[in-house]
Amino acid sequence: MRIRHAVMVGLLGEQHDRFHTYTPARTLSERLDMLRSIPRCEGIEVVYPAEFRDLSTGARIIRASGWPISAVNLNVKGDAQWRNGSFTSTDPATRAAAVRDMKICMDLAADLGTDTVTCCPLIDGHNYVFQVDYVSQWDWLREGIREAAQYRPDIRISLEFKINESRNYCILGDTGRALYLCSELGLPNVGITYDMGHALVAKEAPAATTALALQAGKLFYMHINDNATEWDWDMIPGSTHVWELVETLYYLDRHAWEGWFCYDLSVRSGDDAVAIQTTTMQVVDAAYALLDKLGRDRLAVLIAEGAPHRTVAALWEVFA
Repeated sequence: MRIRHAVMVGLLGEQHDRFHTYTPARTLSERLDMLRSIPRCEGIEVVYPAEFRDLSTGARIIRASGWPISAVNLNVKGDAQWRNGSFTSTDPATRAAAVRDMKICMDLAADLGTDTVTCCPLIDGHNYVFQVDYVSQWDWLREGIREAAQYRPDIRISLEFKINESRNYCILGDTGRALYLCSELGLPNVGITYDMGHALVAKEAPAATTALALQAGKLFYMHINDNATEWDWDMIPGSTHVWELVETLYYLDRHAWEGWFCYDLSVRSGDDAVAIQTTTMQVVDAAYALLDKLGRDRLAVLIAEGAPHRTVAALWEVFA
């Protein structure tokens, strides 16, 4: 497996929460230049519509930068029109607008030289009991994605799951639901973006559900980050879940997966977005190198034995 590192360009600009602004706003050109300070960076994930309020200008600046595009990220949560949902809005015109934007992103992806559009439909779901019709919501989501996917079979739609935020209960809350949607659609160009932090918040074992997505042939794209399982803090990978990161890489490597690793990371300690991205890539490379030190054949034997006292000892012996 060859790890290809990518950065979500928007994360090099302004980052803030409800209480504080941590990093300043920067132009698209400034952020693209900042990437050159990240030695291991090989590509970028760009967000529509944020980077494309003027579609031709945004595309021209990105092409001129020379950066390969790992994916186009469709944001259907931030603008006012999505307040009451995007693909699952009760308003047919709003649902149609979400599908339209997905098609725009698919054309944009082809124009920028990537085959992947990633989308996390965070505004779709519910907050209260008896607030929505769950059956109708699912049907609307499925048929909206179907229409978009059939528009351009040469471009992959990669759906990202998350258990909550912006809704208390997001419609694609976990790996299982995302894969079920893929299975229902049965289209080769619909798969999932696996966000390790989202899996942790959903109380999944990341390696287990990554393996499930791999078995299904639906793992299109990876977002790697970390948290303490209580909230999606978008921390540096391995800062909390060291062995879960190594185990996830083990299954990706075993499957000879060749997709992009993109890093969705928050900055809450000053203007150090470049340093955090740089460290993240170093950590992921180091975690992958641990597989060589541990020995893939030895790990396979330990898994087959299923003896935790032997496995845990073997993991920590690598540092002895």
